[in-house]
Formats: sequence, structure tokens, C-alpha cells
Amino acid sequence: MIEPTLDSAVTIAHALGHPARLRTLGMLSSGELCVCQITAVLGLAPSTVSAHLRELRNAGLTAEHKEGRWVYVGLTDDGTIRPWIDDALEAIAADPRFEADDRMVEEIRRMPLVDLCGLGYREATAKLARSSPKKRRQVS
Repeated sequence: MIEPTLDSAVTIAHALGHPARLRTLGMLSSGELCVCQITAVLGLAPSTVSAHLRELRNAGLTAEHKEGRWVYVGLTDDGTIRPWIDDALEAIAADPRFEADDRMVEEIRRMPLVDLCGLGYREATAKLARSSPKKRRQVS
């Protein structure tokens, strides 16, 4: 738990002050994601995404855990910080980027992480499309 002080409030406000970090919080509102999933949705360089995630983590807005080679990020469960997240996301909920991000998050949650993280979004999408059973028309 982060002690509520002026310094912590400034740190949180600063972390909320970038579109990529707000979009990340919006994505995480539907559950935790692997770093490579967040990177795919944001369409930014992995190093840039890592810097944004570090800012969110340092402000106490997110938490991370590692499972094998995957690093998962989720929203904090700290009751003193969650109102900041909820208020920020409510204030910008009408932005069309969040709806587009939600659609993409749904799509990437269906992809195997080994494909998404190893091949990248485009290749993983193409592989998933090739492996999906195609409906064949019966000619009578």
C-alpha cells in the first residue's frame, strides 16, 4: 500500500498523464495481460512499453508477476489507488481508442502467447487465420 501523501499523489497523477499509460490501464480493466499483448495493442516499441509499464508500477497503479518466460501485468488491488484509476478511466471512457483497444484485446486473448510474443502480432494473426477451420459450402 502506498502511503497517501502529496508526493504519491503527484507520482500517480504523472503516471496517468500519458495516453499510452491510460490506454494500458483501460486494457487491464478487463483483466491482466502479458507484456507482449500490451505491446501489440499499443503498437509501440517494446522498450517504450516497458518504460510506460515501469512508470505505472512505480506509481502503484499496476502489479506484475512472472509465469515462466511471460510477465503479466494487472491493475493494483490497493484500495487507496483504485479510485484514481476508476476516475481516470471514467473520464475518458467515450474516447474511440478505448473501444478499438478493447476489440483488439479480445482478439489477442485468443492467440497463443508463444505465437504473439514470438512471431509478432501480424504473423500470429495470419497463423491463427490459417489454422481456423473454414466453413465449406455443400453444393447440392
